[in-house]
Amino acid sequence: MKYVILGALILLIIFRYFTTRPVYKNGQTVRITSSVLFDPINYSTSQYLRLAGLKIYLPLVPEISYGDKITVEGIVNDGKLESPKLIKVGEQKTFLSGVRNSVISFYQKILPEPESGLLAGIVIGAKGALSSDFYNQTKIVGVAHVVVASGTNVTFVVSFLMGVATLILPRRKAIFFVIVGIILYLFISGFDAPLIRAAIMASILFLSQETGRLVNAWRVLILTASLMLIYNPDWLVDIGFILSFVSTMSLMLFEKRIRTWLSKFPEVLKEGLSTSLAAQIGVAPILFVTFGQFNILSPLVNALVLWTVPPLMILGAVGGLFGLIFPFLGKMVLWASFPLLWWFVHIVTLFNF
Repeated sequence: MKYVILGALILLIIFRYFTTRPVYKNGQTVRITSSVLFDPINYSTSQYLRLAGLKIYLPLVPEISYGDKITVEGIVNDGKLESPKLIKVGEQKTFLSGVRNSVISFYQKILPEPESGLLAGIVIGAKGALSSDFYNQTKIVGVAHVVVASGTNVTFVVSFLMGVATLILPRRKAIFFVIVGIILYLFISGFDAPLIRAAIMASILFLSQETGRLVNAWRVLILTASLMLIYNPDWLVDIGFILSFVSTMSLMLFEKRIRTWLSKFPEVLKEGLSTSLAAQIGVAPILFVTFGQFNILSPLVNALVLWTVPPLMILGAVGGLFGLIFPFLGKMVLWASFPLLWWFVHIVTLFNF
């Protein structure tokens, strides 16, 4: 029966892919109006985003960010919009987008660069807040997944919310509280594929706990991928979607075994090193084929910086929220995070050679 269901899901994904995917002709002029559901990736001379199935590279000014509604026009050429012109850009103001922008502004007011952008990336996945130079450095040393939206963000949010909720609520009500928190976090941080993947998997696991059912992690992963591709078949060629699922599969297959091999390493390094090595087994070939680069020292760099992420997420979130109500307290909390941010930045800089 499970193979019948799997086959049906695959057929439905294929059907959705070919019936919903926009069909363009090379040389065709198109105008796209769309809301931006995630921060564009900033390069040294352009900002990249994908809309309506097309790759779009726009000038750095005006800056586009999550929540904007834009109209862009250009000529289609092999899945890319050539000579794109930004016709209109307008911010769609909501309460949560306002919270996001206020928190980022508070980081930038209190902390220097690149530390403020790094904290915004770690806490809410705001890669648009990162300078292009520092973001490129994180890609070279293999820690870009830490400073942009990823499943790691959701994992820490879930752990923190569950820890707080179970102190004051019965577990069943705490699970509902955590799921609502996950959804709110997505609206604040954006709807990048890795975040959605982690959010769906976490929600399924929590709901299964509430119903008393044991679920297989592989089945949850396959079901999550299927639901996402049925909803948006364009994710099938999205590098973020691919890397998120491949790294998750690699962790499920290899992380425990590698952790056993590293049993003599210090605990503070062992977790980051085992996680990084396991993930790299799957993603390294993809990164090399796609971008032509792979840093052999990436697992070491990850081990040196990953231990800072949990405290930075907590300090960044608390400092940002305090900053909206009690700026002085928020400032104190953010300065407490500075030594960890300084360490992260200098490790990235040290290994850029």
